[in-house]
Amino acid sequence: MTIRITEIFYSIQGESGTIGYPTVFVRLTGCPMRCSYCDTAYAFHGGNKMELADIVVEVGKYQVKHVCVTGGEPLAQPECHDLMRTLCDAGYKVSVETGGAIDISQVDKRVYIVLDIKTPASNEEPNNKYGNLDHIKASDCLKFVICDDNDYQWAKDFVDQRGLTEKCDVFFSPSADQLSATQLADWIIRDQLAVRMQVQLHKILWNNEAGR
Repeated sequence: MTIRITEIFYSIQGESGTIGYPTVFVRLTGCPMRCSYCDTAYAFHGGNKMELADIVVEVGKYQVKHVCVTGGEPLAQPECHDLMRTLCDAGYKVSVETGGAIDISQVDKRVYIVLDIKTPASNEEPNNKYGNLDHIKASDCLKFVICDDNDYQWAKDFVDQRGLTEKCDVFFSPSADQLSATQLADWIIRDQLAVRMQVQLHKILWNNEAGR
């Protein structure tokens, strides 16, 4: 079995509930979405086909417990499910970062799902598959990338109306080039939201350098 891979690299997890952990990232190639703030457009095309067993060997070169399967949109390749199951079977703590436009119901229950709910300013909000919320576990998380005040109000209402902070961790993150982290933090404090504020640690450390 082969999967098209853009890169496999070792770094620090910069987002979500596993932030700060040394992690091996397996970045799959391809994505059906075109978010306005995308910072991994280099993963849309190209890549190299790798055998599943070879991916596991590459991951095994690093002394880590955490593996993040990301993209692009990793679930756009059906073989991603086999990869995640294999990594879980090998004893890794596996997370998957998905944009929310593809069904997550078949993701192995051992996998920590980071589900990105697309806001209006992403230009991909109509492609949110809201049925995915029915498959989110308490141990998973939801992420909203906030670009402006309208995005914030939209995300706030979305979370409130569905009681999402009672379901799992909810992260609000500022779009790096569009909204200051301070402004977003001020809004969250003003409105006393029960969400978790996050910034992208890897961008602070390495300024969005590919493979870091």
